[in-house]
Amino acid sequence: MKTLQEWKREFLEYLEIEKGRAIKTIQNYDHYLTVFINQTKVTTPEDVTSPLVRDFRLWLNRQSSGNNRATGATMSKKTQNYYLIAIRSFLKYMTKHGCKTMSADQIELAKIGERSIDIISDTELQRLLDAPDAEENTEIKYRDKAILEMLFSTGLRVSELCSLTNDIDLSRDEFSVRGKGGKVRVVFLSPDAKTALQKYFKERKDFSDALFVSVSQNKNKVDANKGLDRRSIERIVKRYATLAGITKKVTPHVIRHCFATDLLSNGADIRSVQVMLGHADISTTQIYTHVTDAKLKEVHQRFHGKKK
Repeated sequence: MKTLQEWKREFLEYLEIEKGRAIKTIQNYDHYLTVFINQTKVTTPEDVTSPLVRDFRLWLNRQSSGNNRATGATMSKKTQNYYLIAIRSFLKYMTKHGCKTMSADQIELAKIGERSIDIISDTELQRLLDAPDAEENTEIKYRDKAILEMLFSTGLRVSELCSLTNDIDLSRDEFSVRGKGGKVRVVFLSPDAKTALQKYFKERKDFSDALFVSVSQNKNKVDANKGLDRRSIERIVKRYATLAGITKKVTPHVIRHCFATDLLSNGADIRSVQVMLGHADISTTQIYTHVTDAKLKEVHQRFHGKKK
């Protein structure tokens, strides 16, 4: 009889090989399941019962938040749900493979409030996109301008942006990107994004395959011309937001929010926005409906109570 640890190892291998999940996703699942197994001290699948999972949920709910320990805040419901989602997937996997254990359907996710999104105004966005123009180093200026324009034009996740190579065909207005779950979708380049990329390519002096690379005055540095990672892109966006005088927290994901709300406010349908964002479930895209909701008052005023 296999132990729960052995089942966990097989499950993580299944996520990597059969399901094609990202390494980061597998690491997260490993963390959530390891915490569950260590805290509950379960050793076999039969040990996983409804009362045991309930006790684990109580324990999670009483854990202090990593970001707010000083305030005494406890773990958010959203974070707790990450653990529960991992446990449910694990139970489904074991059941599918003939193992007798608790049914995954017995685990309900915690109810959370409606998700809010961070966004900046159109004026702030334009100041952000223009901020690299003041950069003295031309290679950095055109690189960073291209990064910001690409994020807004395509709505790419920062991980997707980092994975791009420099073989993008600028004679076309679109290219394919592989997103979450290995799913491929088409994204589109605005004229501003194409112009920014053209200027960046013309200024580049390296031979890296990565689309965006580090730039250093000291070419002997090990990281010179290395492809930019997630943290580097986040720092670049934060820097220009500060230079643009934006006091709100601005991240690459905030620019992704701007991409979605810009489309919806200009009349795009939510299904098309879902596809362009690469959302598997349209309910994820529906957090942006506040944009279309804002137009309801205008519709009401124009059409309600009019005398024929």
